[in-house]
Amino acid sequence: MIALDDVLDARERVADVARHTPLDYSNTFSRMTGAEVHLKLECFQRTGSFKIRGATNRVRTLSETERDAGVVTASAGNHAQGVALAASRSGVDSKVVMPETAPISKIKATKSYGAEVVLHGIDYDAAQTHAHELEDEEGRTYVHAFDDEHVMAGQGTLGLEIVDDLPELDTVVVPIGGGGLISGVATAVKAHDPDVRVVGVQAEGASTVASSLQKGEPQAVDSVDTIADGIAVRRVGEQTFPVIRERVDEVVTVSDDEIATALMLLLERGKTLVEGAGATPLAALLEGKFVYEDDEVIVPALCGGNIDLNLLTTVIMRGLVDQGRYVKVRTVLKDRPGALNDLLDIVADERANIYAIQHDRTNRDIAMNATEVELDLETRGPEHVDALLNRIREEGFEVTVLNGPRPQ
Repeated sequence: MIALDDVLDARERVADVARHTPLDYSNTFSRMTGAEVHLKLECFQRTGSFKIRGATNRVRTLSETERDAGVVTASAGNHAQGVALAASRSGVDSKVVMPETAPISKIKATKSYGAEVVLHGIDYDAAQTHAHELEDEEGRTYVHAFDDEHVMAGQGTLGLEIVDDLPELDTVVVPIGGGGLISGVATAVKAHDPDVRVVGVQAEGASTVASSLQKGEPQAVDSVDTIADGIAVRRVGEQTFPVIRERVDEVVTVSDDEIATALMLLLERGKTLVEGAGATPLAALLEGKFVYEDDEVIVPALCGGNIDLNLLTTVIMRGLVDQGRYVKVRTVLKDRPGALNDLLDIVADERANIYAIQHDRTNRDIAMNATEVELDLETRGPEHVDALLNRIREEGFEVTVLNGPRPQ
């Protein structure tokens, strides 16, 4: 397994490429959780992700023969950009295989950093299989996204920055996909202080570590399904798993809805844009997925900020719904002049804002003298939604909530 010396050596290799990203105390999230929360803003890293650290360390350990042959890798996007920039900075040719579903923003960014991009397969694992085929055909060196000791050590430089900036750290919370980041970070922080707790977070739709730990060896899932594409990996790494088993104290999962809420809160309250994977540590903290003490010093590692704008729009809307800030309701009115106005007067009186109205007389499930109305409403929170629904029902309307806030 990698050791502290490997991480220290990596720090020297990546110092001129990877930025020392801020560690920012958050009054907002400290107040919300009761802990002392410091956000590791790795989303401000060059290429928008921690991946530049491991990629640079790996590329700079290539032999001359390997440098001449070039490198190849597979990635959902962040590792792709890291390898592309690391290779370009070192004068090495790079080819990157990305899933066909990769965000267009990450594809364009990878090309802009100098790599040749090949789109193949529906997810990371399919892309990885094709990348290994190119490795054999073209004699390139494969730069693994996580299951490589040099990559793991490079990612561990993030952990060195945390303990340098905050020696009194109690807990660090880190996303897990294949395990490269958490392996490196855990190695660094445990060497600093074995009592520092390391909590790993996976998305529910790509959770492999818990079952792997239970069975004592890496386990795979048939498919992954999560908005956190950066950690959407079917199997934890062979080399990362022993490190996780030895140095990670706890592994928890978060749902996509919880990730969306954390992402939206970071935008609205923290003025910080992260991708789904980057929001998972804060989601785990906000949702109480692990036990912590009052005033415990906790660092969620916000590991990436490369989110596709189309996905961002969807995530924001889901987050607004979950927080009771946006609700869609349906009711049936008598098809007579003024009926819709009576309903809208209630909405206006309760200070909800109408985003959209759908008025349908053709639904076969309602009476001939009735009309179905759907309202998209901007609201102020779950209590406001409850008050609005109660008022509508008190006025004699039957109303169905089509979407609404998660139970508190």
